[in-house]
Parts: sequence; structure tokens; C-alpha cells
Amino acid sequence: MSLPKHHVVRPPERRTAAQSGEDGEIEQMHVAGEDTRTSAAEVRAFYDSHPYPPPIDNLDRYRDLYRNPDRRRAQSLLLWPEEKPRADRDILVAGCGTSQAARYALREPNAHVTAIDISETSLRHTRDLQRKYGLRNLEFHRLAIEQVGELGKTFEQIVCTGVLHHLPDPDMGLRSLRNTLAPNGAMHLMVYATYGRAGIYMMQEYCRLLGVGAANLELRDLGTVIDALPVDHPIAGIARSTRDFRHPDALADALLHPQDRAYTVAQLYAWLQRCGVTFGRWLEQAPYLPQCGAIAATPHAARLFSLSPQLQHAAVELLRGTMTRHSFVAYRDDRLGGSQPITFDGDEWRAYVPLRLPWTMCIRDRLPPGSAAVLINPTHTYPDLALPITAAQERLLAAIDGSRSADEVLRHAGAPISDGEGRKFIARLWEYDQIVLERCSC
Repeated sequence: MSLPKHHVVRPPERRTAAQSGEDGEIEQMHVAGEDTRTSAAEVRAFYDSHPYPPPIDNLDRYRDLYRNPDRRRAQSLLLWPEEKPRADRDILVAGCGTSQAARYALREPNAHVTAIDISETSLRHTRDLQRKYGLRNLEFHRLAIEQVGELGKTFEQIVCTGVLHHLPDPDMGLRSLRNTLAPNGAMHLMVYATYGRAGIYMMQEYCRLLGVGAANLELRDLGTVIDALPVDHPIAGIARSTRDFRHPDALADALLHPQDRAYTVAQLYAWLQRCGVTFGRWLEQAPYLPQCGAIAATPHAARLFSLSPQLQHAAVELLRGTMTRHSFVAYRDDRLGGSQPITFDGDEWRAYVPLRLPWTMCIRDRLPPGSAAVLINPTHTYPDLALPITAAQERLLAAIDGSRSADEVLRHAGAPISDGEGRKFIARLWEYDQIVLERCSC
């Protein structure tokens, strides 16, 4: 397997609040600097006219998916591997868009979900879903993330995906979220990644040069231009892989947004530290790990393994080259206990309870020589992250039922596999995003 080719173009420089050094206000939104005050108003107007994600009116399929309790349990263990899943958490969806808060309220009926957004249009679409599905556990506030402290509440779970990179001052936004997070709470954050968005930033600059606007006709013409680009243009792969890229509002969000920045892995770690936040894990971690996929077989593998985890992740991002976003779990920096409690040093791993991720797949057709099956996580975008397993490993995998500890799995499987090989396989399943691990039972 070969690693995907990539193109590297730096995003255009934008003056941030941290660079401006000025403080100000606009429309009750705490922003900074003259330029960023204009941007704050523009961002609100942009989402009122181009709500994103594209509005939907049906969540039936989503509701049906989460009737599987293992799906909710797996999502909980990604954030809190040391806690038994709870149904009654206080959840904040910050920058909820058109449907995200309704999804959380639907899948967690015993939780209390608070949704905030600066766009009245987005909140209106979410209210429509609330009425349709009778979501009494959902409340709304038209509020900027920087103002979330005005709610006077703390939240055990905060979800903020695709929002912080659009703020005039992302540091202020992240600190505001951090300060409303409960001491042992968890955040699911997503921000744009620099290198994989090379084509996006090229086309953003193109649109600025031509003065392309966000009217429907101009968006249709822009989509036609993108379709006509060579297949090796940096944006071509993004356009093919992004399901809603041809939707006018999605195209506007990607190429015409008035405020946009991206982070490399190194910048992301520095940003979290600067804002009093610690990194927990990548939501899908295999793409960042040098021991996963084709990278493990390269001549530089040993040198990569010798680096600290942060540097490993930064180096692998450069090798992958096409990551467009970073989705991860984060905690307060004063949280009790470590930010990543899962470790395979010593014997603690024996008491972990593995749970297979319900959205993964086991393929038994057209297998590599010597393999009994291939494990695939559909959320991975890199084909080299498929995991071939032997017949003995497949029997061990079959013994994972979400209630047995790793030690019980090894004994129950009856497979000819040593303890050392068993530990290595459990760790490999976890690294490849095939399982989550519940540590609280130990």
C-alpha cells in the first residue's frame, strides 16, 4: 500500500484577535480589533443567509441507528474510558448549526441539551426538528460562544465541531468553553487542518481575485468551474470525497466564508495548552499513529516511534498530507487524573473491557494471503488502515462481547495465542479504531 500524494499550500494570512491586541464589542459579541468586529457581523449574516450544514427535516435513520445501545456506549467511552456511561448528562452543543443539537437530544433522551448559535436561521431549523420529534430535553439560546458564561451553567459534555476556526478570536472561544466545562467533563472539538485544505485555500483566493459572490447563480457557476478542473488539482479530491460539497450552502461555507483559519497538529497542541486545555485522544486515532498502516513499514518507522506522541502525530500528519480536519477529545488542564488513561504497559490492560465499535466492518472477500478477514473502520479515509487478521485473531475478536475483560476474552476464545500476542492484538484493535476500552472496571 502506498501513502496518498499531497500538495501543501499555506492558507492565506488572516489578522486574528491575538495579533491585533485590541478589545471591543459588537452586537453583544465579545470580539477584538476593528477588522474582527466587522468579521463577527459578517459571520452572523453569512450563516443567516447560508445555513450550514444544509438543513434537513428527517432524523429517522439517525434515531434508528442509536436504538443500538452499544453505539451510545461507544461514544461515551471515547470521551470517558474510566467511567460507566451515563444517560443524564448536561450537554452543550456550541455553534449547533441546523441539526446537530437535535441529533444529540434525540439520541440521548435522558440528557439535557443546551444549544447555542449566533444564527437565527440555524436555530429556526433546529426548532423545526425539535417540534417534529418532541424533543423536550432541548433548549436554545441565540448566543456567541464567547458569551457562553452568561448562561451561568457548567456542562459535563461540550460539543463544538466546525465552529472555533470561524471565530474572530479562537483562543477566546476555546477559553470560554473550557471555563464552562465541569471539572471532569469532556469536549469533542473539531477544527480545520491546514495541509489537506490546500485546494480549499487556493480556490478561496481564486474567488477573492474574481470577486465571486454567494448568490445562487454564482455558486452554480463556481461548481461548474470546479467540475472542469484537472483531476490532479488539489481541490479535486476534496470535491469527490465530500458528500455535500455540491450543495450551494456547503460550497459557500467552504470557499466564501468570511472568517476561516486552520491548524497543523503542532499548532493545535500549542493552542490547547495556551487555553488551559489538555488533549485526550483523536476521535479516530489510527490516521495519526506511525504504527498503523503503510507508515509502519517505511524506513523511517523506527525514527518515528522514538518521538514523543505529540511529535509522532505532527510527523504523521505531514506524511498523510490530505487531512482536512482534526476531530478530537479534550479536557480541562486541571482535571483529576490523566488525559489518556489507556495504556498497555504493565498488566492493567487485562482488566479493560473491550467493546467493538458498532460502525466497523469485517470483510471476508478477496483477502490478502494468510488472512482470515480484514477489519475496516468506514470513518477512515486512508485505505492502508484496513487491518488484516488471522484465524486465531478472528476467534479472539469474536469473543469480544462488551462485557468480558481482555483477560476473559483471551481465555474464552480458546485460540492458540499467547498472552503477549493477545495484549498486542487488543492494543492493535484499539489503535486501529476497531474497539473502545472501558477501564473503570479495573
